[in-house]
Order: sequence, then C-alpha cells, then structure tokens
Amino acid sequence: MRVYLPATIGMLRKFVADGKFTPVSGTAFALTPTLRESYISGDTEELEYAALADAARASLRLIAAEEDGEEFPRRVVISADVDDVTLRPDLDDAVVRIGGAVSLDEVAAVHVDLIEAERDVRAAAEVVDEADLGNPDAEFVLGGAEDHELAWYAPQELPFLLELM
Repeated sequence: MRVYLPATIGMLRKFVADGKFTPVSGTAFALTPTLRESYISGDTEELEYAALADAARASLRLIAAEEDGEEFPRRVVISADVDDVTLRPDLDDAVVRIGGAVSLDEVAAVHVDLIEAERDVRAAAEVVDEADLGNPDAEFVLGGAEDHELAWYAPQELPFLLELM
C-alpha cells in the first residue's frame, strides 16, 4: 500500500544517514476505504493527494514539537510502498499504522516545501493545534502554508537536496 509519512528536514537527514525511517508512533496516511467513502467523487490520484495533504499537516505538528526549533521549517512527506499496514479509521479517515521502519528502497518519492514556504510553514506550525480546534484565525494562517505546493524528489536526489540546505 502507498503510504504518506510525515517528517521534518531533521528526520529526513537521519533517514538518509541511517537508511531507515520509523515514523512517530508508526503513524502514516493512505488512501483507505474510509477516506474513499468520505468523498462524494474523486479518482484515485485526487484521493491520494488528500492523504498526502493530511500527512503534510501532520508534518506541521512535528515541526511544532521540535524542541530546539527546526532549522529549516519545511513540511516533509515521504511516500513509500509498504505491506505491513493497519487501518485506523478510529483516528481519522486516512490514518494507518505501519509495522516498522521504512527503508530507502521502499520510498517512491519525497515531497518537501521550497524555501519560499518557510515563513508560512513556521507560522502555521505555531497555530496548527488551534486550527484543529476550530480557531478561524489559526485556520487562515494554516491555509497560508497549505497554499504552497510540495516539491517532488526522487529518493536518489535526497543527498543532493539535503546538501543544499
């Protein structure tokens, strides 16, 4: 199953160095039956994009949780194909748990914000919890970050991407 794993630039660096990535609590996002049912229409590509967007929002939470602050506040989503997946519709429509670490050879792509998004991402990370609770001002700030499209990188490009940061 294709899963979308939220991460940060620091986590991505560690992934490239170690060759394996274990998402926080095993949490990932995917096109699940529950997600498909929650939309009136949409093809597979559109619904997978919705799961990726959920993972990007989760990346904001990881950025917010960084104790010393993320040096490069950019959302990171790792797309990987894994077999050991447990559906978790009790948590949210697209949430799944994976059974262990993901290796670089399971990665299909990595999606990362461009430098232009950093200011908006930093601001959104500060208010993501408030937005989840329905604060309209926080939702507006969050929308500023979500207006930025994530850039796509092949797994073999990751060392070069990280070197440029």
